[in-house]
Amino acid sequence: MTVMPDPASFRARVLALVERIPAGRVMTYGQLATLAGAPGAARQVGFIMSGLAGTDLPWQRVINAQGAVSTDRLGFGDIQRGLLTAEGVTFGASGRCDLGRLQWWPDEQTDAQASLF
Repeated sequence: MTVMPDPASFRARVLALVERIPAGRVMTYGQLATLAGAPGAARQVGFIMSGLAGTDLPWQRVINAQGAVSTDRLGFGDIQRGLLTAEGVTFGASGRCDLGRLQWWPDEQTDAQASLF
């Protein structure tokens, strides 16, 4: 069972991480959940992300663990893929990007700073 931190604190941590994802790089829902202090809370990250379209945060840089967008069922998968493609993220015929090359992990110094909030 996933132990969730305070919802407001968790949301703030997720948003702070999303804000730092560089253009042309991606993070997964599960990766964000883990780094925000709630391993296994990928669905909760997805819920947070679903409300970010149209904001200044780079929500498009959050994808699923298979390296694909999960927003097709919400009606804006093409928008997300288009935004990522414009940043240099390429998708293969399977609809997946190369996570081994494009997945972003904050460095240790940044991790230490992130743990302060």
